[in-house]
Amino acid sequence: MAAHLPVLRDEVVSALTTGRPMPDRVIDGTLGAGGHTAALIAAGVGHVLGLDVDMQALAIARERLSAGVDAGRATLQHRSYTDIAGAAAEIGWTDGVDGIVLDLGVSSMQVDTAERGFAFKKDGPLDMRFDPNSGGIMAADIVNTWDEREIADVLYRWGEEREARRIARAIVAGRPFTSTQSLADAVKKAIPVRGKPSPIHPATRTFQALRIAVNDELASVERVLPVAIHLLRPGGRLAVISFHSLEDRIVKHAFRDAGLEITALPGMQSMPTQAALGRVLTRKPIEASGSEIERNPRSRSAKLRVFERS
Repeated sequence: MAAHLPVLRDEVVSALTTGRPMPDRVIDGTLGAGGHTAALIAAGVGHVLGLDVDMQALAIARERLSAGVDAGRATLQHRSYTDIAGAAAEIGWTDGVDGIVLDLGVSSMQVDTAERGFAFKKDGPLDMRFDPNSGGIMAADIVNTWDEREIADVLYRWGEEREARRIARAIVAGRPFTSTQSLADAVKKAIPVRGKPSPIHPATRTFQALRIAVNDELASVERVLPVAIHLLRPGGRLAVISFHSLEDRIVKHAFRDAGLEITALPGMQSMPTQAALGRVLTRKPIEASGSEIERNPRSRSAKLRVFERS
């Protein structure tokens, strides 16, 4: 299995530490293999609370961060980032934190493990759950039991797939599907080739859509951002890395709204003026450098946005 390289590692550390006192409390809501947490500890952050629903990732992170855990500078929990407030409360951080990082991408560990069913380059079962022990629906449940219209809706809404109806029709006609490769082949055959072939596999958007649906990803992002912003202490910063336009749009709008002052209309005394919660530090998202993209191709689509609490 290839080593997982944390995307925009140095940029995340800089976003959370530059131009302010060194943070004492930081939450890494998407711990993964612990790359961002390790870098934050090395930079001098006092204590990092790492969360992940993936037990395989947690096991790797525990080994990698054992020195930090033993020194009382890292605490790891098997928990979703959507329960970030509960995680903070469990270790006594009820008065807030100084920084939060959320990396919304699928890790290379998950992609490289065929049994997880995230990728079509390696054949595996159609699972795609971040937490295989969750008991939730799998990608196989969607493609093998949902009707054609429901599948097309998933592909169009969450994969932004223009050929959603054509692909959904092919899926229903060809099912049942039990492996990632068989599904990817069916999708590829369903999409007509127009002009020069794209370097992106035709099934990429379909797999993205299924993964988002299985893990309720976009709803999770929408739920956590307001909670995370309110959890920040004054001067605290929230750094979020997204990997596709649907996620980035949610982050952009949430940060924009949190940075706005809401003024009551004349005669609306029941609706008091609400001060802005802070400010957006990234007018445009931070993207990976050419050298990072060369080392780690998955960083090509990464966008980092940062919000600072007032």
